Amino acid sequence: MSVLSAARASQTSDALIRIVRPAFVTGAIVWAVAIVAATWIASQPHPASVAYAAAFVVYGLAAWICHQRPERSFYMFGTQMPVCARCAGIYFGAAGGAIAWALRPSRSPLLTRRARVILIAAAAPTAATLMFEWTTGIMPSNGVRALAGAAVGVATAWIVNQAEVN
Repeated sequence: MSVLSAARASQTSDALIRIVRPAFVTGAIVWAVAIVAATWIASQPHPASVAYAAAFVVYGLAAWICHQRPERSFYMFGTQMPVCARCAGIYFGAAGGAIAWALRPSRSPLLTRRARVILIAAAAPTAATLMFEWTTGIMPSNGVRALAGAAVGVATAWIVNQAEVN
């Protein structure tokens, strides 16, 4: 690879990072807000057509990625959220992790090995809740499931934002 093509590749990588990172942070925050807003809209007796359509889209998108089982979901405003407690924890954790990443003072890259260790450690509580449920038949509380998911969300947001394009 010539010096010129290496420089162009580096510029392309830098440009991609400048677009993807803010988009990820914004997307994580918007989705967390959207699932709360959709729950509120769904709780209203006669929401406006546009608001109802927006809530319908959020619940529909959430159905693609979450089982939405009522007994495993939080209720806000007297209405079931579009995602289960674990997914809510992941999404709120990702939004919090993305905000924390954006506000952090240190901008050093995260090494791949360290990122793997962080993600495995963050996934351990979720794995533990799943194993507990599968082996005992007892479902952990929604709060426990959400906290376990939040660890995954925070770690994932941090790792995605820290990634270096090679």
